[in-house]
Amino acid sequence: MKLKLKLIGLALWPALAAAQTSPAAKVQQGAQPRVLTSTDSLMIRQLYFSAIREKTIENFSLAGEMFNRILQMDPRNDAAMYELANIKKQGNDYATAQQLLETAVELKPDNEWYWVGLASTYEKTNNIQKLENVFTQLIRINPNNPDYYLDKANALAIAQKYDAALAVYDDLEKITGPTDELLSKRQRIYLSQGKVDKATAALKEAIDNNPGEVKYYLMLGEIYNSNGFNNEAINAFQKALKIDPQNGYAHLELADVYRNTKNYEGSFNELKLAFAIPGLPLDQKVRILMGYVPKFPDPNAKASALELSRILVNTHPDEARAYAVYGDMLLQNQKYKEAKEPYRKSISLNDKIYAVHEQLVRIELGDSDFSGAIKDGENALTLFPNQAWMNYLVGVAWAQKKNQQKALGYLKNATSLETQDKDLLSQCYSAIGDCYHELKNDQQSDAAYEKSLTYNPDNAYTLNNFAYYLSVRGVQLDKAEGLSKRSNEIQPSTASFEDTYAWILFKQKKYREAKEWIEKALVHDKDHNAVQTEHYGDIMFYLGDVEAAVQNWKKARSYGAQSSVLDRKINEKKYIE
Repeated sequence: MKLKLKLIGLALWPALAAAQTSPAAKVQQGAQPRVLTSTDSLMIRQLYFSAIREKTIENFSLAGEMFNRILQMDPRNDAAMYELANIKKQGNDYATAQQLLETAVELKPDNEWYWVGLASTYEKTNNIQKLENVFTQLIRINPNNPDYYLDKANALAIAQKYDAALAVYDDLEKITGPTDELLSKRQRIYLSQGKVDKATAALKEAIDNNPGEVKYYLMLGEIYNSNGFNNEAINAFQKALKIDPQNGYAHLELADVYRNTKNYEGSFNELKLAFAIPGLPLDQKVRILMGYVPKFPDPNAKASALELSRILVNTHPDEARAYAVYGDMLLQNQKYKEAKEPYRKSISLNDKIYAVHEQLVRIELGDSDFSGAIKDGENALTLFPNQAWMNYLVGVAWAQKKNQQKALGYLKNATSLETQDKDLLSQCYSAIGDCYHELKNDQQSDAAYEKSLTYNPDNAYTLNNFAYYLSVRGVQLDKAEGLSKRSNEIQPSTASFEDTYAWILFKQKKYREAKEWIEKALVHDKDHNAVQTEHYGDIMFYLGDVEAAVQNWKKARSYGAQSSVLDRKINEKKYIE
């Protein structure tokens, strides 16, 4: 527990006049002070001011040497001890600082700043027992400073001397009169003693004296709630709401009590009321929403968070974060298209939050809105040009729009901006491989796929695409088979990967194995893929079932496949390369 020492660290220097009759770093019992000549005194004065100057410009090493020289000349110089102790504390040498200050206060017991400095060393070394005496001395020197009473009471409370701490608060109240701070601190003491009745009695008295003050009802309700008096807590918070129906904290506290009593509907209703109050800070509401995230496998938690986030944007219509959080909750509830507008609204209110831009572009890519992804992604890059992931996403969007040259520009930018993220680098080089394949540059395409796999040997999409394009060209079929087999091990039951493996087996004339894999692909395909269906026909032809082959070729055409080769297969009832 950190003690409250507001005065510690202030650059208040003791008057130098005392330096010429000051003691050494450690007072010797019976030691006679050295008689200083006028020359000694002048040299000490000059050294002191030189040391202060060096300390002011943060040349602590030289300043420390100078203060040490003063103490060698005048071992009883308390001012030098004080300054040297502060330098020692800067270097975290609290043991030496403590010795110096203990000597200084012994010699000058009425110097307030020496005691304050000593208190900070005891605080750092957690010497609570000695702290109590320090604050006793500070109160003796400056009895009107309330901080010293509070610090002494804190030290006593840490030492579990609760009654003594309460007595100090009583002394302080004679100076300041009753205050909310004193009321709160006494509550902590009473609760530490297990005296809930005394803690609540003091608050009830405050309520009797100030029946219109909501804060006392809230404090009373919190004590009841934290100690399991649920009905009393509910009563206190409801009284607070009668006085101030728009008090968001009272609704939050009620939500907490209802949750503790397993009244989840009541708890959620109170949360909704709290979220609808503009005066309750947005940050606090966002923290509550983030508390739902660990529970998100539960659809009820997702739905609750979504409803609260919807209230959030209605209550805070000018806050970018509110819309960003709403977009996130829509995303978590798989409402991808609906999430786009809140993200756009968030960006319109504050375009300096990169994560919101990236979420928007990712959704647009997932929704096949490639034009939107390019527009919003390029806008984001005008603000955040060095974001590698955004360069990658825009590159992918351009690739989907069949502009391979533009795509390559963004993808290569991404690889130059990122050197550590192996997943991103693997994805980038995989996409570069796709682009070069489309440009008929097989050498560059293969090199890019190889590089992708150096960053992530288990990139299933790279393995699949590399394998497929090798098989289409009819080269390195054994390598293609190994790549494709691995992609299916990493990501089983993926129709496109199974189709690739079937096609490679077909190219290797392993028709029965090819049939087994293409049938797996067709089972896992939910979209009537024309290419896979045509491949099934090709395989069935080489297995001698011409009727099944033609039937599947026709089915592929009904699924949207259009080519003169497919037409010839159907018309001539034979496989054509």
